Amino acid sequence: MSEVMSQDGCLFHGKKGKPIPFPMPLAPLADTHGHLTSFRTHDPAAAVARAALAGVRLLAVPVDPSDDVTDVGAFRAWFDGVRQDAARLLEKCASQGHLPPAFEGWGQLPALVDNVWYLAGVHPYGSLSLLEDECALTRLRELLSHEACVGVGEFGIDYGPWNDVPRDAQIEAMRLQLRIAHEYDMPVELHVRDAQDDPSAQAHEDALRVLEEEGVPRAGCDLHCYTSGPEVMEPFVQLGCHVAFGGAVTFSRSGDIRDAAAACPRNNLLCETDSPYMAPVPLRGQECEPAMVGFSAACVANVREELGIDSPRETYEALWTNACSFLRRG
Repeated sequence: MSEVMSQDGCLFHGKKGKPIPFPMPLAPLADTHGHLTSFRTHDPAAAVARAALAGVRLLAVPVDPSDDVTDVGAFRAWFDGVRQDAARLLEKCASQGHLPPAFEGWGQLPALVDNVWYLAGVHPYGSLSLLEDECALTRLRELLSHEACVGVGEFGIDYGPWNDVPRDAQIEAMRLQLRIAHEYDMPVELHVRDAQDDPSAQAHEDALRVLEEEGVPRAGCDLHCYTSGPEVMEPFVQLGCHVAFGGAVTFSRSGDIRDAAAACPRNNLLCETDSPYMAPVPLRGQECEPAMVGFSAACVANVREELGIDSPRETYEALWTNACSFLRRG
């Protein structure tokens, strides 16, 4: 059991080993965007098992055929193995009295190990690979054709300091993947990051224009890992996009993100982790994992309750039902 939780039965601990209370979810949790292929310290199967014990019942894992998936067959075997190993770990936990929380009133919910899926898309960093390497495009289509795939993503536009891919190439790669999503009738998860020091290079403006010109896929669109304010979010919501809030919504200096979480229409709300990045408070600085979506969901629920927008239960229920609808797993 030590692979999943410590001997004190707590899922999370602070830097000095003090147990961190986990907010009890009022509905099943969904992590609509959690990487399992990028962990530095976590074992993916143990992370899935911990997520199940935290109340996560749906997980979508983004993979990139220009980066972390270079052999589709090997990836599929690994992906199936993670789910199988997680199931074995959960059986071991159950034998010692540790079970995933039950959620009354939701009918027969799937076990998380039966509800882990993936999305496939080329990140903006890999735009040139997608456009110039026929093998990357072939792998993308092969990944999208599998029954375990539920969407296209993440892809989009990134003008941040860590990306030197030309603007035109990023826009062209975004157009191509939107067209593929239309072709496959799949939802998309967009990565959009504005430039920090160049007002003329605003990724959200370019992404919005491309969405308007190519059309939002009928299956839906999600602004993954949203980190801007309500005014940037509004035109995307008007197009029918979902907005996913992750660990950044909990940071002390993220008032604009919390304002967006409050302003987002209930039917457009999603939560994610973007693990292993941006662990939420009170675990900031640790490697993020899908179980931590519970802290972000609690923050979003608290913000909306404080402003009299929704009760916590209404927010939790919306986060779950929206995720199931968006990923067509309901």
